[in-house]
Amino acid sequence: MSTSEKRPVFLAGSGSVAEIVINAPSRRNALGMSMWSALPVLVRTVDADSAAKALVIHGGSVGHFAAGVDISEFETIYADEASTRETTGIISDAMSAIENCSKPVIAAIEGSCFGAGIALAVACDIRISSANAAFGLPPAKLGIVYPPADLRRLVKLVGPSNAKHMLFSARRFSSAQALSLGLVNEIAGEGGALAAARQTVQDIAANSSWSVKALKKNGQRNRK
Repeated sequence: MSTSEKRPVFLAGSGSVAEIVINAPSRRNALGMSMWSALPVLVRTVDADSAAKALVIHGGSVGHFAAGVDISEFETIYADEASTRETTGIISDAMSAIENCSKPVIAAIEGSCFGAGIALAVACDIRISSANAAFGLPPAKLGIVYPPADLRRLVKLVGPSNAKHMLFSARRFSSAQALSLGLVNEIAGEGGALAAARQTVQDIAANSSWSVKALKKNGQRNRK
């Protein structure tokens, strides 16, 4: 295993396809603070790579996209008001970096996509799920509050009523249900999300880079 592949989040891919790989197998890719802190740097690296036409975020060989925030860190990161504020800022910076990336960002979702995993996927432009993915928003079960910026993105995507249902009930739901809600754009076969996302990058790369960049910029202006 290479040095990069030992890291809990790292940059991979080549040519037109840049990839951020979430790599925490023992935690089903639950996102720890070191991972959130690393994300803006990785996104900026992709932004500066002229060869990269789009960015794919996925869970590598772990079999899960992201099982939420790493709850083993809760005692530390939510210990007091100051640490909670710092934690919120770090996670917000990561989400904003993804949302504001100048290139299209695609989430390739396999397995678990819960809590902050959904928030991460919603910050992307396109979400492609495998047929066996499972979704859920459990903040109400954990006694925490979904951040306002994450809520804004979710509501814009699925509508206020669906967002409330997902958050208030904290129920798990399937990829088929996620598609019907508008949470994901496409369902690939089991284990096929990454291949489908890579094909989408090739479709993007075949088009005008100037047009794609301008379309994304216009979308960012109108996102509120």
